[in-house]
Amino acid sequence: MSAVDRRTLLKGVAATGAVAATGISLPAHGRVAKAVPPDAVGLLYDTTLCIGCKACVVACREANDKKPDTRLSGGLWDMPADLNGQTKNVIKLYKDPGSPERSYFKAQCLHCVDPACVGACMIGALQKREFGIVTYDPFFCSGCRYCQMVCPFEIPKFEWEKLAPKIVKCELCNHRLKEGKEPGCTEVCPRHAVVYGKREDLLAEAKRRIAENPKKYKGQKAGDPPKVYGETEAGGTQCLYLSHVPFEKLGLPDLSSEPVPHVAQTVQHGIYQGFVAPVALYAVLGAVVFRNRRKQDAASGETDGPAGGAE
Repeated sequence: MSAVDRRTLLKGVAATGAVAATGISLPAHGRVAKAVPPDAVGLLYDTTLCIGCKACVVACREANDKKPDTRLSGGLWDMPADLNGQTKNVIKLYKDPGSPERSYFKAQCLHCVDPACVGACMIGALQKREFGIVTYDPFFCSGCRYCQMVCPFEIPKFEWEKLAPKIVKCELCNHRLKEGKEPGCTEVCPRHAVVYGKREDLLAEAKRRIAENPKKYKGQKAGDPPKVYGETEAGGTQCLYLSHVPFEKLGLPDLSSEPVPHVAQTVQHGIYQGFVAPVALYAVLGAVVFRNRRKQDAASGETDGPAGGAE
């Protein structure tokens, strides 16, 4: 992270303190929900095509330089049961004990159109950037983990075991997209159960599949008409799902079309009408950010002084 970025952060802290010191009141107002970015990309996952090979999980790990987690298996790596601090993407199996009904399910960040995690992040470690992808910058992270608390899909995970822990979540292989490549998971899927593309194209393809075979797909609950999960849920997501079993059985919550940040921040503006947080709070948060940065540098072997020098 450059010195310019550090100065920008400090200027923001100072500016907030100046406003707080003057006692200027800020008007309360409702938050306007965000629209789908015109260049939005995403994924379409179809449970009817997934065979549970988990090649996508391995490819994700390799693409993001995540080492196999062998802590609980005596040195042998096995597929994790859920997302964790080492896993951004996982394949789960749903099986109804009372019937032959079963389905695989790909769990990962859905890249909400109006993300709750971005709205909750006080310092901007989580941002919605190019192509609508929700990205994470550990330099600005204070470790508050509010993003974990507000995500309706329970996606962000925390590296509890590390000295300089970070939030871990899918960033849609943003580094690969910049190189003209597609995400690691979609590149290796042998059945094209998960495909990458523009959100509008993926949504059109999903609706085409439902129209061609409406009995093949399901809705939120048993008996509901088939739908594309993520088209409207929580304001819409850029990762979309089709399923041959009800979405509720796969763990996808029944959400309204209202974005989570829109609801939460509108309430907050009413509660804290005319209130500006004191500069002390932002000073503390700024100090935590720089402390985390120093820990990250130490953990990676970086120093501000000459190579091999001691503090």
